[in-house]
Amino acid sequence: MQKSVDRSSSRSPPGRRSLRRGRILHVRSGMSPERTLCVRGILVAVLLALVIAVFWFDRDGLKDNIDGQVSFPDILYFTMITITTVGYGDIVPISHTARLIDAFAVTPIRVFIWFIFLGTAYEFVVQRIVEDYRMSRIQKDLHGHIVLCGFGHSGRVAVEESVAKGHPRDRIVVIDESEARIRIAAEEGFIGLLGDATSEDILTWACVGRAKAVIVSAGRDDTTVLVILTVRHLSAEAKIVASVKQEENIKLAHLSGADTVVSPPKIGGFLLADAVETTHAAPFLCDLMSAGGRMVLSERQAGPGDIGKTMADVAPGVVVHVHSNGRDISFRERDAYTIQDGDVLLFIGSPDQVYPRDRR
Repeated sequence: MQKSVDRSSSRSPPGRRSLRRGRILHVRSGMSPERTLCVRGILVAVLLALVIAVFWFDRDGLKDNIDGQVSFPDILYFTMITITTVGYGDIVPISHTARLIDAFAVTPIRVFIWFIFLGTAYEFVVQRIVEDYRMSRIQKDLHGHIVLCGFGHSGRVAVEESVAKGHPRDRIVVIDESEARIRIAAEEGFIGLLGDATSEDILTWACVGRAKAVIVSAGRDDTTVLVILTVRHLSAEAKIVASVKQEENIKLAHLSGADTVVSPPKIGGFLLADAVETTHAAPFLCDLMSAGGRMVLSERQAGPGDIGKTMADVAPGVVVHVHSNGRDISFRERDAYTIQDGDVLLFIGSPDQVYPRDRR
């Protein structure tokens, strides 16, 4: 478990507190535990063989106080008690060369082998226990959080916007296969989880069953669909928002269980086309979609004070669209349509109207 230093965000709203220190739930080793143990075991064996070879070729500098003869089994025995620093005194170096070899060649090897033993014990026992304990404490507090699968450019912008809209950084779990990206996420105050977002184990560690929403920005449509299927298998309640590149895969993402599918290339194409015919439309739309803009596009359930009014009469903000019992009521009907109980209002308002100050 690693904690990273604080770093402020240039996109933060004025008056927001400095970032809290981020956390990394799980850092996966580049090699499997079995392979790691095998490599370290081979390294120890090579070092022991080197010490045996050194003692064997300089056996004339050793003296056996039992029978006066230094055989190969005696060399093996002397190597082991020397490496383990036992030293019974039955075999001792008597020449200056043997003592110099023990001091300047064997001692560094002995220290290095002990580092390997202690490091392995810490990594596979102590560190694992400490990390599991810290992970369980973090997971215990994860309720109603956001899980981001993929900390690329789009995913990073998505969570920064979520923060600007009032979601705490320490309630956002970032999953990515790049350790460098996970460490950046932790530095920015998020909870980092290193691993494959298509894995049930990784998503279970991220507590998707208790998540408010899962943002899938995997970078590849096939991976995105697989992540959606896995998330939906683990949670029927979490809202899944997915980014899809190819338009023909939008329907597939919906069928896989995504609640909302966004196609950045398609949206970018719309903005580019608008920019050809207009000067201010594209900047205004970008400003409208950003939580840091002068005007904000949001939605809410119709309240008791809204029911019975037309879209034009509802305040605060300007209602531009209504979703009512599966029907979409457009802006053209704002003077004729009467708000009903259960309607969802899409409106444009100031940031203070959309995001109360106690959430910002």
